[in-house]
Amino acid sequence: MSSVKRRKDGISTELSGRDKKKQRMAEAREIPVQAAGPSTPAQTGPAKVVPTNNSLAGLPTAIDVEKFAEARAFEINAMHTAMKSARWILDYPAHKAKYELQATMFGGFHFMDAKPKKSTRLPKRGKSKVVTRTDSFLSRQKDIAWLETHLWHCKRMHMEDIWGFKLATHPTEKAYRPSHRAAVQGSIIHDASYYSLVELRGPENVLVPVLELCCDPQSPSPGSIRFKTGARTLETHVYQPGAYPYDLISPISIIWQPLDVNNGQEKSLPSSSKPTQAPTITSSTQIPHGKLSAQTRCIWLRFHPSAHDEVVGALKTAASQHLATLSNGPEVQIQVTELKDQINVFEFMGPKSCQVLKGALNPVFDEEGKTESKKFWSSLGDVQTSGSLPRNMVVGLKVYDPRLKFPPRNAKPKATDATDLHPPTHIFPSVSLARSELWDESVRLGLAKPRYQKKELDIRRANNPIPGTELKPLRQDDRVPIILVQRSLEAQGDHSTRSESLHGWTVIVPSGWGMAFWNSLIFTGTRVGGQRERQVQAYESGTPYFPRDYIFTSAYNTFSKKREDELRTNWERKPPAKRVNYDKLGVIHPWLPEWNRILGLPEPPTVSEGFVPAEREEQQMDVDSVDQGVKPWLFRGAELRKIVESVSSSFMQTTFLDEINRLRSQRGLGPLDGGASRSVQLLQGALVTVRVTMTSRGTPDDMGIVYSMKDDEVNEELKKLANPKKRLVDPEDEEESGDEEEWPSSDRIIGRITTGHYSLARGGGFAIAAVPLVKMLELKKQMTR
Repeated sequence: MSSVKRRKDGISTELSGRDKKKQRMAEAREIPVQAAGPSTPAQTGPAKVVPTNNSLAGLPTAIDVEKFAEARAFEINAMHTAMKSARWILDYPAHKAKYELQATMFGGFHFMDAKPKKSTRLPKRGKSKVVTRTDSFLSRQKDIAWLETHLWHCKRMHMEDIWGFKLATHPTEKAYRPSHRAAVQGSIIHDASYYSLVELRGPENVLVPVLELCCDPQSPSPGSIRFKTGARTLETHVYQPGAYPYDLISPISIIWQPLDVNNGQEKSLPSSSKPTQAPTITSSTQIPHGKLSAQTRCIWLRFHPSAHDEVVGALKTAASQHLATLSNGPEVQIQVTELKDQINVFEFMGPKSCQVLKGALNPVFDEEGKTESKKFWSSLGDVQTSGSLPRNMVVGLKVYDPRLKFPPRNAKPKATDATDLHPPTHIFPSVSLARSELWDESVRLGLAKPRYQKKELDIRRANNPIPGTELKPLRQDDRVPIILVQRSLEAQGDHSTRSESLHGWTVIVPSGWGMAFWNSLIFTGTRVGGQRERQVQAYESGTPYFPRDYIFTSAYNTFSKKREDELRTNWERKPPAKRVNYDKLGVIHPWLPEWNRILGLPEPPTVSEGFVPAEREEQQMDVDSVDQGVKPWLFRGAELRKIVESVSSSFMQTTFLDEINRLRSQRGLGPLDGGASRSVQLLQGALVTVRVTMTSRGTPDDMGIVYSMKDDEVNEELKKLANPKKRLVDPEDEEESGDEEEWPSSDRIIGRITTGHYSLARGGGFAIAAVPLVKMLELKKQMTR
């Protein structure tokens, strides 16, 4: 039998259940209309059209409400009946009504309900045993610390456990090129709150010698007037006390607390009486009289977290050494306090960072003597880039809660006339401009938690008479002190160009205000970068990046060991036919650079896993001492090119040692003894950082090998560079010549690449490498032949 019932009459007039349901739904969606009554017959006659200019002509000037209601009574009653009997599900489209109905059936509530019913069921674990959201997050931070913006980052970025923090490495979206474009043309922000921040507090005439024992002699002295006043920050490097040029630790930024100038007398700004849990270094000393004053000063040191223990240990050692050299006298204390939990730091990069800051923040100018701050803020929006401002200048401000101004709008710079002799960028660092209450610990702790939550500000915003306008700051709203520091990435040397430099700001805010500032700073289209984007910014500007480009430091050793394990694991995972055969290429160390081998020094003995060396430790020390005390070290600094030129043009073997002793004497360090033999040891162990630019096609890669060239090869390449037309090679000829080319021998290895890939700023291959200083001098002599 057929599944379809046969109809007796051929055609059935009955509706199916589905048709009846459709009919009911259609009737429920329609409002009935009263049928038209019989009309009166019209009079016959010729049609007459009267032209009118007004469409309302002929209508009565007033209506009778009772007669109008009686005539429309049916329509009014039908509309009321339809509104009472209609279901809310009919207001939804068909593809959404089903899901909304299911949500309501399974205990959900509709958004038009006045108040959702509270659940009367008791929690299973009991009210006292319920784990709150905050407690669950804190329990997950026992071994790894989170930043205040962690929840925002973990939804949009790839996260890794690095240096004791859960940090963002790169965005989940494809953002390599857009991030570089933002750093060059727009703005990009990075949460750098994981950086270590240490406070030193003590007499000025004690702090300066302590810092000079550790800081790079090639950089300006930490006690210079331009830095000591607090108007600028000092970018330098830290070494072990008195060990220069050996034992490099890491880069460091030094910020002095600004002075308050009143009636020609200098005094520090008020600060907290005692820092919380601050380790102190105490010694009986006699304070000498000189150019440095004996007043108590405060310094902030900001450096990479991977070098935290080494930097703090070096500072304590330097303080102990300096205090031991002084004679007996009154007791002096140097307090060392860690402030990483009291400060948030955001790094801006890009020319539009000035407009973003101007549009997101609303400063408070209710104090006297803030004329320079008002001038700076009024001209900040007109600054095309922070690179036009003085380097490392410090600006202290007090701003309202940035959530009051949400959503922000970027400031638009004004069009400047080329004939204007006083552009708005003529802003110079000063003590009054750098002052900020953020140095006061009591102020920082008082602002650890915002006074108003976001929901309370949303209620104020909902009650705003004019929707969409900013909230007016009230007397009880928070005033947050912040510090702005001009930031630039510029390569040292003659080869650096202005187009490769990147400029921005470092924004320092109190802890507890990370998300309040973060949402306002990224709302207007500012891109967010992770560790990869930060490293690429240094690479594109041609500056070394810590720790991957700082060889022979402890942080670099840890980084290179981790990278070796990752590369080895990836290589071993592939079958032999699908991986590179390093033995055939003659690469002995494919995943870890052999710097001792490149320098011509004996490699340190390695102990295999599961084996114990048979020789005693004293015997190993005797074997190492045969090397005449040659110790590998990284030679870098502002006077590097000058010293290399001096050594290459001199015939004296002690020239290099004399230059190093000259730098040591600038910091009050004793000279290195040994004469010509010591100078040779310094040259043999020195490694310099260089920039490698590809003259034709090809892209260098990380861990790449740098080979030397013969004289005839150098002359041939110089001829090609002189005549660009000869550099164009037929692809077929290039393939034939590539087959005949021999792989260079391992004796011609002169360096390794630390960072290398395709440079978007240069439009070609670019790399940062390291080569021995001796090989560098040989290359300079080869160019003169």
